[in-house]
Amino acid sequence: MKVQRSTYDFLRDLAANNDRDWFTDHKPRYEAARANVSDFAEALLERLRKTDVISTESGRKSLFRIYRDVRFSKNKLPYKTNIAGSFERDGLLRRGGYYFSLSPERNMVGGGFYGIERDDLNRIRQELAADAGALRAILADKEFGRQFSALRGEQLKTAPQGYPRDHPDIDLLRYKQFYAAREFSEAEVLDPGFIDRAEDVLLALRPFFDYFSEVLTTDANGERLV
Repeated sequence: MKVQRSTYDFLRDLAANNDRDWFTDHKPRYEAARANVSDFAEALLERLRKTDVISTESGRKSLFRIYRDVRFSKNKLPYKTNIAGSFERDGLLRRGGYYFSLSPERNMVGGGFYGIERDDLNRIRQELAADAGALRAILADKEFGRQFSALRGEQLKTAPQGYPRDHPDIDLLRYKQFYAAREFSEAEVLDPGFIDRAEDVLLALRPFFDYFSEVLTTDANGERLV
């Protein structure tokens, strides 16, 4: 399944004409672009289901709304200029989520842990403070390094409460999110083989997901919680 050039043409024009009148006049182009990405997402989802259990029902339902929530934003432009979506893993023992975003400005495929609940973040930090070796081994793995440049995520500027600033793993303890992603050029996305590359990126996340799933479903003594 191929991402079409017309999808990028629409998003480029939307960025230059981000208002409701223009969008209304070009609604059929939007619907065609969204259908194209939906088909791509469906094909990618089917590939992931061969090795993982996903709760997201379809490629269409994986896509985010294009309408921006401008109520509390200084940016009052009504529409997003990308088409993005995510696949949720199914079950309490499978944590993490896959993500993709396509636009002329930036294309990204990856996944991880974004809006981490406080208790989960505390548990992750507890594990990292005790022994971060397993996560460091995953981040240093050849395949992870081939696909991703580095661990990403919002970080605290200083040590989290209860942890010393000179902790040997303070670089990991400061994270509030944990995810990895690979970026692609527009030309790379338009290539017919892009779905193969996107699949390879997402499969490379599995050891990363497995580590966090194990941490978040056990207590500090390794006892299963679910």
